[in-house]
This record gives sequence, C-alpha cells and structure tokens, in this order.
Amino acid sequence: MQSYSFLGSWFEYLNKDCDYSSWSQYLIKKLKQRGARLKGVDIGCGNGYFTRALYRAGYDVAGIDISPAMLNVAARKAAEEGTPCEFLLGDITKLKLTGKVDFAVAINDCLNYVPPSKLKSTFARVYSCLNRGGVFHFDISSEYKIRHILADNMFGEDGDDISYMWFNTPEEDGVTMDLIFFVRGADGRYDRFCETHRQYAHPEENVISALKAAGFSDISTEGDLGSDDKSQRINFTASKL
Repeated sequence: MQSYSFLGSWFEYLNKDCDYSSWSQYLIKKLKQRGARLKGVDIGCGNGYFTRALYRAGYDVAGIDISPAMLNVAARKAAEEGTPCEFLLGDITKLKLTGKVDFAVAINDCLNYVPPSKLKSTFARVYSCLNRGGVFHFDISSEYKIRHILADNMFGEDGDDISYMWFNTPEEDGVTMDLIFFVRGADGRYDRFCETHRQYAHPEENVISALKAAGFSDISTEGDLGSDDKSQRINFTASKL
C-alpha cells in the first residue's frame, strides 16, 4: 500500500503527543526572526495542523501534500476549525506553483522522504518558488536517529480504536518502515491495514551543501524546538537573498 494511503487518515491523531502547539509556535518564531512576509506554503502538510496554525497567526498559507488521504483530513479539520486554508496535491520533488511565495516550510520529516540524489534538485524547485528575501524552514530526522534509533527496532501502540506495530529495516541509505494497523469498526471487529515507508538518512553537511548549490544562503541549523541537541532532529532555516 502506498505510504500514507491509510495512515493519512490517522496521522494527526497518532502524533497527538508531539506537542503540536509548542512546535507551531517555534515555527512562527523562526519565520518572524527571518522577517518572512505573509504568503507561503506548508509542504508535506499532512493533516494540516501547521497550516491551520500559520493561518491563525495571520499568514496566507496553502498546504501541499502528496497524499490525498492526508489532504482530505486536512480540509475537513480546516473547515471544522474555521480556518479556510487551500490544500493542494503535490510532491516536493516536483514542486511547481502558479505564483511565487514569501516562505516555504516542510515540517516533520518531509525531506527524509526525498532520496539523496534528488535533494539538490528539490531545493532548487523550492528556491524557484520563493520571492527574493524568501525564507525556507524545514527539519529532518537526523542521520543518527535513522541509523541508530529507528533502524532494527520495532515500535507499537495499543489503543482503544487503533493499534499499530512499526518495524524498521536498515538500508544502506536509510530505513524501510513497515507498519501494520488494526482499526476497530462500529461492530467491534478490527480491520487490518499495512503500508510501507522509505526514509533516507541525510548527513547535516550534505543538506547544507545541497541548499548552497540550489542558491540558498544565510543557512542556520539547530535541534528540536531550537535546542542545541541535534542528535535526533535538525532544523534548517535558509534564505533566498
């Protein structure tokens, strides 16, 4: 099954312990520190939490994701919360917008799904979509996390409505993730769903090199929510000057 064809409907629910509130405030702070103007895109928006948070903060933002299931949930949640954001089907490696924007964000491992061979060309596509002075902020799960925390490990959760098992197989350039979900139906019986994800390990220096090659400058990095610890998550902020 294609990545996020099933998980897309449950992604925000299963990640409810991520402290989305603090994460979104960190994101808004980074954009303000770089003086980003108001029109932007949230690439790999998933179920749209950050898109909605940016909208509430006064930004004119559209969400983009490769998964129709993700976008269906994002549109429903946006309507329920009164945040009428636009959501578009798209792939960051083939990004093309009808007009330029002032900022682009790609949060929660979007770039880990991009193969190393496509990193430079992907950054070039983002660069071409930005106005001069535009800001690009994104994060990755670190190479250490991919190779030493995820790889060769199994994770799981047993919930009332949904349970899952998550198996990680190490690969030369990353990890293959096999997920099995058991979802409770209205009759109390459980349906089983499976899907496979492929994430790539990007050394920090390779990401910076690809950003520079694409034309970005004023590149900064830091750990989760701005910490000094970059062992598991690395945030990158760059500008188109």
